[in-house]
Amino acid sequence: MIEILDRTKLARARDTGAVVADILQALKRRSTVGTNLLDIDRWAKTMIAEAGALSCYVDYEPSFGRGPFGHYICTAVNDAVLHGRPYDYALADGDLLTLDLAVSKGGVAADAAISFIVGDAEPPESVAMISATERALAAGIAAAGPGARIGDISHAIGTVLSEAGYPINTEFGGHGIGSTMHQDPHISNTGRPGRGYRLRPGLLLALEPWVMADTAELVTDADGWTLRSATGCRTAHSEHTIAITDDGAEILTVPTRERP
Repeated sequence: MIEILDRTKLARARDTGAVVADILQALKRRSTVGTNLLDIDRWAKTMIAEAGALSCYVDYEPSFGRGPFGHYICTAVNDAVLHGRPYDYALADGDLLTLDLAVSKGGVAADAAISFIVGDAEPPESVAMISATERALAAGIAAAGPGARIGDISHAIGTVLSEAGYPINTEFGGHGIGSTMHQDPHISNTGRPGRGYRLRPGLLLALEPWVMADTAELVTDADGWTLRSATGCRTAHSEHTIAITDDGAEILTVPTRERP
């Protein structure tokens, strides 16, 4: 299903996007050396409830997972990259942590992810990888607008990631979003320009460049959810929910303090 939102629902989407972004930034500040992933999950649960929102994850049971996800946020550390199920692990200095959060409020969902280094260490390779996903995300957003096609976004993202030297996996990528978290169209992190669905005002998309340092192959963890790099290399992931407008693309998952 491809959903086009009216003005009322678009206003709700902005509210939901702010909730997601604010929670992610609050959790980033609290994720220090020694923080347990299960604590992050508990904090997310409380923050979602306090915002009057609903988790898109806790009862989520798609074909690619094993049973309901059962948690409120995805926490992916180092070689984990997607669908990271929180578990009893205390963060160490230099860990590369990705937080991925989706909630629904007012009947509209928003989805975003951030990657960052925990503590004071700054491993150059990890910093460079995070930067590449952020630049690719910005390129994908710049390529989105009314009349553009999905392939234009995929090509923009893939160009940045390829030029940075990272292999690109096409099994998982961005997606449409609206009244539910995962909708059509699928947005691969590489592709050919001028191909695919033509973008229309009112369309919401979650763009999510993610990479693994030296492989494009994923393996599924024993928890049935967490996807890791097949070689054990580090990974990074950046994501925003955007709305296609008459003027271009509006980023919805922006923290409240950064809004005009």
